[in-house]
Amino acid sequence: MSVKERFLKYVQIDTQSNPETGTHPSTEKQFELANLIKKELETLGICARVDENCYVYASIPANTENKPALGFIAHLDTEPVCSGKNVRPTCVSYSGGDIPLKNGKIISAAEFPVLNDYIGQELIVTDGTTLLGADDKAGVAEIMTAVEYILAHPELKHGKIGIAFTPDEEIGEGASLFDVTGFGCDSAYTIDGEQLGELGYETFNAAEATLTLTGKNIHPGAAKGKMINCAVLAGEFLAALPEGERPSTTEGKEGFYHVESVNAEVETGEIKLIIRDHSMEKFLERKAYIETLTKKLQTKYGEAAAKVTIRDQYYNCLEKIKEHFHLIENARVAYAQAGVPVLEAPVRGGTDGCTLSFMGLPCPNIFTGGHNAHSVLEFIPVPSMEKAVEVIINLVRLYGS
Repeated sequence: MSVKERFLKYVQIDTQSNPETGTHPSTEKQFELANLIKKELETLGICARVDENCYVYASIPANTENKPALGFIAHLDTEPVCSGKNVRPTCVSYSGGDIPLKNGKIISAAEFPVLNDYIGQELIVTDGTTLLGADDKAGVAEIMTAVEYILAHPELKHGKIGIAFTPDEEIGEGASLFDVTGFGCDSAYTIDGEQLGELGYETFNAAEATLTLTGKNIHPGAAKGKMINCAVLAGEFLAALPEGERPSTTEGKEGFYHVESVNAEVETGEIKLIIRDHSMEKFLERKAYIETLTKKLQTKYGEAAAKVTIRDQYYNCLEKIKEHFHLIENARVAYAQAGVPVLEAPVRGGTDGCTLSFMGLPCPNIFTGGHNAHSVLEFIPVPSMEKAVEVIINLVRLYGS
């Protein structure tokens, strides 16, 4: 089965995760894709298992001695905010210009000039009502297609090859219950990047913060010195966040505060935000600043008026990968062998590989080929997926040589 055929099948299975359930996995529907992949692996002749938390594990035994055990990992779930239900992928022979979607929306060549790189290629797009799911079902399809090739070519020498597919990456929990010891690999690659050629090994340090506000309501005519209005507190807190340190005003290694939601009335309020920075020093300063703003509200309105909880989500995986830089050097060679120019830049996000690296499994990130993730304007060129498969096979060959 081709990588395109696999991808078109996988994206039609709804696997959205949900940060509100508190369960593992966060949604039961992720099991549908997990069990399908398990059956496909077993059909290929590999023993595979799906554990109670929806992690899929499998391995190809080594066919040569004294070679490193190498893993490949992708995630099953899709972004919670943009619908992943009833995905209707469409294949487009791209000849240039805008791409009209079935519901009237447009993937604009002016807004996304990278489209010019794919003139003459087959692209897969949505109908404009859902995301596509290339993040990360393209990674799943690419690993599965590479596995099929490896099994069909026993002359390709390799050590143990670990295969894993995780739930809940999109809500920051994809690696939280990963069985690193049972996986049994020395190192691994996540296949979860975007544009053709991306090679990610430096990410944000990340945390989420929830500010809870408690007010006091009283008739406005008798409110002087008595009313505590959470909507006003929320406004003061938001106004104190640096205007130039938002996602919309930063790039490269510049960190930010991103306000995800604000709900406030007189007596109650809640602000959810995320904190990001590549520098650990600046990351700690950002968390401290949020605590300082909270204390200012407490000083002004009383200690019960504002409370904040901050939870670290993941850390910059470069701190662990730099001790195993052969992963990057070999990836560069694998890209070159596939004729893919390497695009190395700080990742303005995170992957399962961040957490896995700090769990003892160093894990850089390889492109899938997708663009505009988490959006109804998401698309992926088929040749980019094919190149990702080629890179995976090249890595297997390099580590087995």
